[in-house]
Amino acid sequence: MAASISQNLLLVIPLAPLAGSLIAGFGGKWIGNRGAHWAAILGVLISFVVSAMVMQDVLGGARYAGTVYEWAHVGGLKMEIGFLVDGLTAMMMCVVTFVSLMVHVYTIGYMEGDPGYRRFFAYISLFTFSMLMLVMSNNFLQLFFGWEAVGLVSYLLIGFWYTRPTAIFANLKAFLVNRVGDFGFILGIGLIAAYGGTLNYGEAFAKGAELAKLTFPGQDWMLITVICICLFIGAMGKSAQFPLHVWLPDSMEGPTPISALIHAATMVTAGIFMVARMSPLFELSDTALNFVLVIGSITALFMGFLGMIQNDIKRVVAYSTLSQLGYMTVALGVSAYSAGVFHLMTHAFFKALLFLGAGSVIMGMHHDQDIRNMGGLRKYMPITWITSLVGSLALIGTPFFAGFYSKDSIIEAVHASHLPGAGFALFSVTAGVFVTAFYSFRMFFLVFHGKERFHHKPFPPADDHHDEHHHDATPHESPLVVTVPLVLLAIPSAVIGYFTIAPMLFGDFFKDSIVVDAARHPAMQELAEHFHSPWEMAVHALTSLPFMLALAGVVVAWIWYLVAPAIPAALDRHLRPLRTILENKYYFDWFNENVLAAGARAIGRGLWKGGDVGVIDGVVNGSARGVGAFAGVLSLIQTGRLYWYALVMLLGIFGFMTWRLWPFLGGLAG
Repeated sequence: MAASISQNLLLVIPLAPLAGSLIAGFGGKWIGNRGAHWAAILGVLISFVVSAMVMQDVLGGARYAGTVYEWAHVGGLKMEIGFLVDGLTAMMMCVVTFVSLMVHVYTIGYMEGDPGYRRFFAYISLFTFSMLMLVMSNNFLQLFFGWEAVGLVSYLLIGFWYTRPTAIFANLKAFLVNRVGDFGFILGIGLIAAYGGTLNYGEAFAKGAELAKLTFPGQDWMLITVICICLFIGAMGKSAQFPLHVWLPDSMEGPTPISALIHAATMVTAGIFMVARMSPLFELSDTALNFVLVIGSITALFMGFLGMIQNDIKRVVAYSTLSQLGYMTVALGVSAYSAGVFHLMTHAFFKALLFLGAGSVIMGMHHDQDIRNMGGLRKYMPITWITSLVGSLALIGTPFFAGFYSKDSIIEAVHASHLPGAGFALFSVTAGVFVTAFYSFRMFFLVFHGKERFHHKPFPPADDHHDEHHHDATPHESPLVVTVPLVLLAIPSAVIGYFTIAPMLFGDFFKDSIVVDAARHPAMQELAEHFHSPWEMAVHALTSLPFMLALAGVVVAWIWYLVAPAIPAALDRHLRPLRTILENKYYFDWFNENVLAAGARAIGRGLWKGGDVGVIDGVVNGSARGVGAFAGVLSLIQTGRLYWYALVMLLGIFGFMTWRLWPFLGGLAG
């Protein structure tokens, strides 16, 4: 049994993608497109292979917690680069590198002919490096570095097609909304540093009991509650939780491969991972946990409603991401951290599959993304059809598929929770099952089944920058570099839940990664008492309410969009006000742009006119005018003419001599 893991081996994991990024970015001019994509893919492949090796060591009992490099000491505060590798980290490393590898390979086909081909590979490899630094960190400083790095690179990737105004608006929106969350995040880290005197995870967790006894200065709030809520506000930004969710749907303006990477295994899961890692602190505050629970419940249900009326294939999948992130957050709120992280893992596979499947459809449809212009693609794109079916079945929680084991565990954990918000959460995650099944199969049926609408396109798409590369209007299956990643992602989407639920939820896989006070938060303990095997769990679920709701969602979608499409059309007419609310996304964007942004502009204008122009410029300009007036007087004397200076000097000498001789002359006169 291995006792430790080689530090040099761990360094390879983040540095290999970084090297690939640098080669593709700075050396792409000399090695060309082919060399750039091979450099990036090789870097991520090495990272994945080494991550798998580390996972084997972790399963054998090996752990690593140590400093790689000490950057600075500020008083008693040590700033360092270090790694913490346990079950949670090893799982995240494998998921991030595998999904990233699939996205890298897929990108060869999707971005072919794009003028930014090499730049895109440099960005996605850098994105992978940033996420790995985040999940491998053993201290808050490195965590914050990875946190900000994924935000920065996502800004570059969402706005990758920077000539499109919508892409620039979307990446700026993502950047600004994440800054709001990051402000809370850095406040939480600052409070830990101020009152705990450390940035190291282990040391901070050890002082958790002391922090739990303190109150926030000047208030009767518990300090640990303030710390946890501030940290979670950071997670609300990164993991797109209500009300900081508004950036994620607009991030679809980036190329599809990065949509898959951001939404499946990297940026949006960073917040979920962080809260799970901080479980020793969150377990000390029921108030913070209840806050997490309510926010997750709102996101899980109400973001799912928005997915029901979307017509852009990528946006349907994007809103499903928001909803599933809400499920993960709900699990964190009821202290079922392992269930939340388990859903993070299964979701990474089937959501990457769905995004890449959507991208394959977009390629086959010559970059038309409106599902109302599709239909009947099963005949033309059989591999994309079957892999998308696997992803959809996993997403809706079909028994035996990966998503079933994680989603059903979350619902059961909420049912066992005693927190005040558990009732609302149970309603949200249960109702969300029907909603998820409905919008998932609405998209699936409209895209792959029914009448072929792509010949006449009832909703003609706007001109796209890709259109110049495609002229044939008939859909076609994607090349192997696209379909092979789809097949490789479909396999874990179908089976990984069955094989991993026992060790990850009810075994020792997370025993030294996640801390739960079972006496106060017994949800996972109650789940363990009723779990016997993954087979029995799936068979029993066939008679459960969630399965019935999922089946109902599929059947309703089938009837409405294949058998009797007049039904949803009639409902649209009769429920127009409700649809208007959903189409405007509950008016959050309107509120942000017309109230918050307008208010910020008004404050800024007031500070500019009153503070900058009125006070600062007034003082500066007044000083300048005073100096100018004084200089004007001096200029009467300082003419620059030598004869004037000579005359003044002679007159001065005459006056001085007269003044000194006057008393003497007066004495003579007397």
